[in-house]
Amino acid sequence: MDWLLVGLGNPGAEYFRTRHNAGFWFVRALAAGNGITLRPEKRWRCLASAWSTGGRDIGLCLPQDFMNRSGGAVQAMAAFYKIPAARILVVHDDLDLSAGIARLKLGGGHGGHNGLRDIDRALGSRDYWRLRIGIGHPGHKDAVVGYVLGVPSAAEKAAIDSAIAQGLAVLPDFFAGRIDQAQLILHSN
Repeated sequence: MDWLLVGLGNPGAEYFRTRHNAGFWFVRALAAGNGITLRPEKRWRCLASAWSTGGRDIGLCLPQDFMNRSGGAVQAMAAFYKIPAARILVVHDDLDLSAGIARLKLGGGHGGHNGLRDIDRALGSRDYWRLRIGIGHPGHKDAVVGYVLGVPSAAEKAAIDSAIAQGLAVLPDFFAGRIDQAQLILHSN
């Protein structure tokens, strides 16, 4: 494997439609659009598969522990394939971006996101790529937990799906090493 693509979310039917699962939605959309089946991998505690684009082999990972324990699956799969942090792309929901916005960056803080916090801890590094899928903010920090674990309205979901489509569209450029081009496309939307 050349890269690892991780989608963050919470496992289980009760969380499937919640905003916090935007990373899961992204990887599932990629899989569906490419005829890929994600299968349980007990050794990594995730749903996993592989995707090839532009001569690159990309491991796909949906951690099956809860969000705040996502790092174990990421670290285990990365260690198995000897993938360094700099070749890991984590797709996650982001409160600081409006629904419909997607942004790509390398490294940085976790911004209070428990999935990123656990990945930082498990990898011993913050130097991995993040594809941030905007979900909007409830307006007050005390409302965040209920908001991220809530189901978006139809209009919000359509906007989030648009951000996911934007992110999917730049993956070939990103994995081909044209990261500046991928960022330019995303960041001009």
